[in-house]
Amino acid sequence: MAEHSMTLVEPDGGTGERDPLVYRDEVLHIEGVRVDAIAQAVATPFYCYSSAAIREAYGTLSRALSPIGVSVCFAVKANCNVSVLGLLAELGSGMDIVSGGELERALAAGVPASKIIFSGVGKKRAEIARALEVGIHQINVESAAELDVVISVAAALDLRAPVALRVNPDVDAHTHSKISTGRREDKFGIAIEMIPALFAKAAAAPELDVVGLAVHIGSQILDLTPYREAYSRMADLVASLRSRGLPVHRLDLGGGIGILYDQNAGREIGEYAEIVRETVGDIGCELTVEPGRWLVGPGGVLVTEVLYVKETGDRLTAIVDAGMNDLMRPALYGAVHPVLPLRHDRQVNSHIYQIAGPVCESSDVFGTYAALPPLQLGDRLVFGCAGAYGASMASTYNSRDLAAEVLVDGDRFRVIRRRQTIEAMLALEEGSEWQIPRAEPAKDVERVFRQTA
Repeated sequence: MAEHSMTLVEPDGGTGERDPLVYRDEVLHIEGVRVDAIAQAVATPFYCYSSAAIREAYGTLSRALSPIGVSVCFAVKANCNVSVLGLLAELGSGMDIVSGGELERALAAGVPASKIIFSGVGKKRAEIARALEVGIHQINVESAAELDVVISVAAALDLRAPVALRVNPDVDAHTHSKISTGRREDKFGIAIEMIPALFAKAAAAPELDVVGLAVHIGSQILDLTPYREAYSRMADLVASLRSRGLPVHRLDLGGGIGILYDQNAGREIGEYAEIVRETVGDIGCELTVEPGRWLVGPGGVLVTEVLYVKETGDRLTAIVDAGMNDLMRPALYGAVHPVLPLRHDRQVNSHIYQIAGPVCESSDVFGTYAALPPLQLGDRLVFGCAGAYGASMASTYNSRDLAAEVLVDGDRFRVIRRRQTIEAMLALEEGSEWQIPRAEPAKDVERVFRQTA
């Protein structure tokens, strides 16, 4: 695990352009609330999000993209909390979903179905049916086999399905291999050379309304060059389809804009907007982007408490009560989140600590950090840039409680997801009646569409 040299902020100063964290009188605040005051009311570990940071990020993105007619659909997988989705919906954001569960979350947050795009490679029949019934904006189809299923479901429901074909442009986003989605060997999308024939087939199907194309090349993209390559290929593809008499009305450009995990925003969003304008801005399509991490990542933190400090080899290790089940990214991707103490005393000498969680796995290590004060049992720390792919990827591995989530707005806060305790988990495992399976599988079409398992 690479060492992370943390730079503490000056009192009354922020740690980055969009960072909601600030030290006042040497005490860490998120917006106008002391983090230690929240920790007195909500047991650690817990996630905490800044409403102001999310509003600022959405405003920055909207101001950059709206002049070229680009709408925004938030990638729900980045942070699926209904309160966070509701905040973004109030700002005007649509939603990009990848499961039936995310559809229900978006609807529960008050997002109109007409502003929801359904992506993902493995949609079930029941999920497709539900999306069509509520009047979803579009379904991004990722394979020829899926197209046939959408036709079948739409026919059974006597509805017309709005679909876009997701293109795999064979463009390497130069990001982590586990979050790259636009290369030929990746499981996502339809090979670009197969699109014309499949688009023609879809356009001829009376059950479908073929509205356009979609593309998404990966996540946490910091080098914007691949966007230019992918979007240029999409512009050429649109022109080619139109030359064959196939109309293309919409172009979904995907998301993936990265952030810097030192609590800064990452690449200037104006540079990305210029790439969009230069490549597809004048092709006459309705344009949509689907950012996730960029909107909510810097606006969230994970608060944890030191349980023990021990010597491990040639270093000091602080064992904290947050584990890889709470924040999976370090174990899964080798990611390193910044760490801040709740108190900043410049007179205290800094130390180097490895910070590790309590989960029974050697991979449950968050990193090695410099410039930390001496740590003792009961001290609390904050993992920064944890608003995306933190709580949404959390689990109850080792039968650990699922962490609570908190939203701050100005000088107030509230719990937006209660902690899921072991008692609640055990209640889900109460025994049910034994069942004897039928001799033959049921062929009830309605049951097939409604099944959730």
